[in-house]
Amino acid sequence: MALSKVQKRNRIKRRVRGKISGSAELPRLSVYKSNKEIYAQLIDDKDGKTLASASSRALKAKGNKTEISAEVGKAIAEKAKAAGIENIVFDRNGFVYHGRVKALADGAREGGLKF
Repeated sequence: MALSKVQKRNRIKRRVRGKISGSAELPRLSVYKSNKEIYAQLIDDKDGKTLASASSRALKAKGNKTEISAEVGKAIAEKAKAAGIENIVFDRNGFVYHGRVKALADGAREGGLKF
């Protein structure tokens, strides 16, 4: 039986999350995208806390989805800098690294985060 799109993404997600983990010094930048919006969180997995978050819903930015994703990346970078975070681990959450996910990562790098 063939796997659905969501089942494939969850399988990839489990495989990636087995290899990476966030901490207070090196948090995990987790990305989630829906058909309309994109969300990013800096997570400390050891304490189970979200250190900072940004989303396209909160920004109310104009443009296409890719441009908005880049703005979300810059916003999360600003919040990370305010919290004293420079280095992160990127978690694409099972999504393919292109399009909106890549734009968010590039925006975060422009904002000063180091992967």
